[in-house]
Amino acid sequence: MSLLRENAVLALFTCLALGYLVGKLRVGPIQLGGICGTLIVAMLIGSRHVSVNSDVKNVAFALFIFSLGYMAGPQFFANLNAKGLRFGILCAVEAVLVVAMAFGIAKAFDLDVGTAAGILAGAATESAVVGTAQEAIGQLGGLSADQITELQNHVAAAYSVCYLFGLVSIVLLTSQIIPMMMRIKLPEASRAVWEKMRGGDATLGPDEQAALPALVGRIYLVSQGEGSSVRQIEALQPGSVTVEGIRRDNQAVEPDDGVELRRGDRVLLVGRREAVIDTGHELGPETSGVPGLDSPLAVRDIVVTSKDFAGRTIAELRTEQAEATAGVYLTDIQRVDHHLPAVSETELHRGDTLTVVGARSAVERFAGRIGATVRQDTADYIYISLGICLGVLIGMITVNLGDAALALGTGGGCLIAGLVFGWLRAQHPTFGAYPPVAAQTAKDLGLSVFIAVTGLAAGPDAAALLKEYPVLLPVSGVLMVTVPAMVSLFIGRKLLKIEPPILVGAIAGQQCSTPAITAITNVAQSSVPVLGYTITYTMSNFLLPLTGPILVGFLGA
Repeated sequence: MSLLRENAVLALFTCLALGYLVGKLRVGPIQLGGICGTLIVAMLIGSRHVSVNSDVKNVAFALFIFSLGYMAGPQFFANLNAKGLRFGILCAVEAVLVVAMAFGIAKAFDLDVGTAAGILAGAATESAVVGTAQEAIGQLGGLSADQITELQNHVAAAYSVCYLFGLVSIVLLTSQIIPMMMRIKLPEASRAVWEKMRGGDATLGPDEQAALPALVGRIYLVSQGEGSSVRQIEALQPGSVTVEGIRRDNQAVEPDDGVELRRGDRVLLVGRREAVIDTGHELGPETSGVPGLDSPLAVRDIVVTSKDFAGRTIAELRTEQAEATAGVYLTDIQRVDHHLPAVSETELHRGDTLTVVGARSAVERFAGRIGATVRQDTADYIYISLGICLGVLIGMITVNLGDAALALGTGGGCLIAGLVFGWLRAQHPTFGAYPPVAAQTAKDLGLSVFIAVTGLAAGPDAAALLKEYPVLLPVSGVLMVTVPAMVSLFIGRKLLKIEPPILVGAIAGQQCSTPAITAITNVAQSSVPVLGYTITYTMSNFLLPLTGPILVGFLGA
């Protein structure tokens, strides 16, 4: 241990390496995760008086929380509509109940503000609350530096225990117990919703591929339907099939709208499999590949920025924007780092990333209308740094609420700045690049480093706190997950009438629980629950970090 005490870099990355190794442990549907594993390892090493300068923690947390806000910004503002705010009720329920319950537990058992904030952070399974609460504690008046450090360490110690029990609770509740309470089987219920949305097979796993792909290209020999124009052929299955090539007497013919087909022509059709087959029946028999007829298709990732497309379902776009969508086939929708079903009734939001396939000219036309092609630009460090600076300044603003002085702190300020800067980038993708892979890496690394340094500092005090509250902390973790989940279940089903699989995902999202949505989609064998998860996850990522300073302000008043 003396080597770790003398070398902070070695100590930090030892915690990360061993923590993520421990985080790979899995019991049934529950996996500990790298963050929780890092905290446990860091607290054990920290108990031997190994530490890292707290400034490292502050920098890492600012980078994490800004990146989190940046990634969620486009979806957060896109959800500020009637449908999004409908799901936002569940997030408000979560935020209000966890603050109220943490406050009540603190008063009932005479807990210090650090322990209460740690219970809140752990039970909400939201690591960001640790940082915002610790910052708020650092701003409390009338406390010595040693008292502040002790209270901040209590946040991490209480968080570690409550997080473990909160994680197990939310995973079991959403993937097993709540579906039983609603008397549904997640796979069947998800399939029913998928079919209602006019989708296809929702049973493919993340490592599986359909044996019969949805998008195909096939060549047909014209033996009937001669005299029909390309426009007439494509009109047989509007929006679902296009003529991409014609071969006539060993010569290529450009498939313009007015070109008429002749007997003996070989025609390349591209589109949805069923539509291609049905259209092919109107032309003649299918033939093998013809040299020179194959037409390469372009694949693009396009981010939605146009207000004319945002808020519309895919089916509505096919009808209202027929010219822009002609010859373009949507194969995937990604929102807040999760994949959504690319079916007719899925609604598009600003900031969604669409994967489309089609002829290069059609794809470029579509990209110009709906938004911008995702480029692998290098990160704009000027934009990112200015955003973090602005967030720090916002966090310094203090609001007096009665006897309580509330401040967002660096965490809350950088979160708001990240949301706004991410939204601005989605509206104007010509500046402020922060590639998704870079943002995800910065977010994960920033949180991991923050948790590691926090755990090292909390190590010496953790054992005493756990001995003092061996029952209260686990019970609090379970109750503060279960109560909001049950209330949201009632509101979601009885009042909001949300479809059961989507509601289950939304309850996981209000807890910002990635392990829970992973378990849900594995049980459901479908991505349908993600439709609810992405909305509440985005809103709770904004609301829950703010609960830390609010609780500290009330208890410290």
